[in-house]
Amino acid sequence: MAAVMVCRYTSGRFLGGWFPLLCVLLGSLVVVLMPLVGVEDQCCAALKGFAQLRCQLWGISQQPPAVQSTSLTVPFTALDVLPLRSKPSKEMKLEAKAALQLALEMKKLGKREKAHKLLVHALSMNPDFVDALTELGTILEEEKDVVQADHLYTKALAISPCNEKALVSRDRTLPLVEEIDQRYFGIIDSKVRRLMSIPKGNSALRRVMEETYYHHIYHTVAIEGNTLTLSEIRHILETRYAVPGKSLQEQNEAIGVDAAMKYINTTLLSRTGTMTISDMLEIHRRVLGYVDPVEGGRLRTNQVFVGHHIPPHPRDLQRHMQELVQWLNSEDALQMHPVEYAALAHYKLVYVHPFVDGNGRTSRLLMNLVLMQARYPPITIRKEQRAEYYAALDTANEGDVRPFIRFIAKCTEMTLDTLLISTTEHAVGLPGASEDHACSDCKQTIPIHN
Repeated sequence: MAAVMVCRYTSGRFLGGWFPLLCVLLGSLVVVLMPLVGVEDQCCAALKGFAQLRCQLWGISQQPPAVQSTSLTVPFTALDVLPLRSKPSKEMKLEAKAALQLALEMKKLGKREKAHKLLVHALSMNPDFVDALTELGTILEEEKDVVQADHLYTKALAISPCNEKALVSRDRTLPLVEEIDQRYFGIIDSKVRRLMSIPKGNSALRRVMEETYYHHIYHTVAIEGNTLTLSEIRHILETRYAVPGKSLQEQNEAIGVDAAMKYINTTLLSRTGTMTISDMLEIHRRVLGYVDPVEGGRLRTNQVFVGHHIPPHPRDLQRHMQELVQWLNSEDALQMHPVEYAALAHYKLVYVHPFVDGNGRTSRLLMNLVLMQARYPPITIRKEQRAEYYAALDTANEGDVRPFIRFIAKCTEMTLDTLLISTTEHAVGLPGASEDHACSDCKQTIPIHN
């Protein structure tokens, strides 16, 4: 204990010297010399010691690597980037503490369901109650819901980066969650390979891809309140005639997305090289060009507010965009799984919110550009998923972007399933007399299972 107190007192003075190393060695020695009560106790004690030492070396201002070590997280620099919410009153905080104490008593008595409900109530009173977050995470972890437990630990660390229990718990759940995520990516990859095995000249594939094009425009504008129907959008884009009874702004929104998608398909996909700020400005110029030509392709000059999220100030936009482009072209980003890379590109752009309008549409187009560059099909976030989509973005703003990545992964799988189902019925060649005489093209199609 005295050694820990000395480390705390002197860590600031000797941070740049050899003292941190001595602290590590001393902590390791203490763990080795501890009474061998049990293997589990030793592991928990070791994690606890490293968590304490980690916070002593970093201090409160920096974010622990426990939050940054997974590839499914976005580092956030300080608590002031968290969304602004109305703070709970003193009475609500007291009620949350009382609910936590009662939950702990119920847990000791073996009444886990009651403890679970009490902790949920405590968090409804005070969503940022770190002790309740970690305790509920522990219960969920014991119930084998590792993903949700890890999310609660992550949220607790976003609020209190050096919380000892959250650090220890997340060190335990992090490898398990990463394994689950990578396994899901593997399922998506297998479906992509099945889709790529379909001959490019397949008529059913061409037809469904054309339909998917119009569906994407319909859903990406409908998410933001556009009332045009799918048939109306198709009529506008094919004939360039206006639809009676609908506003010109809504019709121009559809035309703008169509122009941006054609620009991506004809220019950006065939071009080799790094992504630039100019590329994103050109996408946005077409997205908003038919609605607001003045603001199209230009960074905003005023402060905006998006729900509880406050995007960067206009004077900082150029720096944030440069950092975004630097990340998009970095080796770390390019080595990510394409779905993860695309989801993070979407989130980072919409987080900066660099434009007055059209940020969501531009971010979704950037996401699909990343996917298509990796030979994945462009995906559609359906308007029926609007609530889930925005909830995942809010969760990312609170410090854990992995639920948003999982949401994009789910949309990717839904798109792949739609394409595979639509082409399977038409991609089977006529049966030959025997396997030796089967047509060569049939081997490249998706097999049919009764």
